[in-house]
Amino acid sequence: VEGTEILKGISLTIKKGEIHAVMGPNGSGKSTLAKVLSGHPAYEVTSGEVLFQGKNLLDLTTEERSLVGIFMGFQYPVEIPGVNNAEFLRMAYNARLLNEGKDEVDPLDFDDILQEKMDMLGMEDKYKERSCNDGFSGGEKKKNEILQMAILKPVLSVLDETDSGLDIDAIKTVASGINSLLDGKHSILMITHYDRMLELVKPDFVHILRDGRIVKTGDYTLALQLEKDGFKGVEDETH
Repeated sequence: VEGTEILKGISLTIKKGEIHAVMGPNGSGKSTLAKVLSGHPAYEVTSGEVLFQGKNLLDLTTEERSLVGIFMGFQYPVEIPGVNNAEFLRMAYNARLLNEGKDEVDPLDFDDILQEKMDMLGMEDKYKERSCNDGFSGGEKKKNEILQMAILKPVLSVLDETDSGLDIDAIKTVASGINSLLDGKHSILMITHYDRMLELVKPDFVHILRDGRIVKTGDYTLALQLEKDGFKGVEDETH
């Protein structure tokens, strides 16, 4: 970004149905990794490739990455005044169907699909009428991100600190929504600072990112070690 190298050689394989957590101190490149995978235009990839189901994501636009099954859950979801939340979700859902050569669903049929997912997340009907994220609290915005994920059923979800700014009840609701989507086919790359989300959505692998590189990989116990010893204690082991 602007001539500064942030990621300095990431080598990572995520298989079908796996949950990977990425943790690391501020400025280590976690959010950059998420944005690069989703195709943020401010980031220039200078080398390497990102292979997803036989395609190099770096050759695809952001929209094309979404259509092939990539989902990005934002750390700070954007408010879109004037864009009805239910309509926004229906158009995104139908775009996926058309890309797969299927017929679109009409508003009435989609409302049934939407209501099922909203009930699962404990979301009130008012979310349908409101503009996308407009006037939502932090917790409501994060729930809306998971609602989008539930509707779109992506192959790989990249969740950038979905738990940040949430109280424990909201974290439980969001985690429940994530867990309801785990069917052995849905893979997740979850970026987080805290182990509280990982207690509820158990990762298969935990990676520590520092200075643009993955310096240590382990299972869930690595997150517990981070909680106990901090990044410095774990980093010292890698030297």
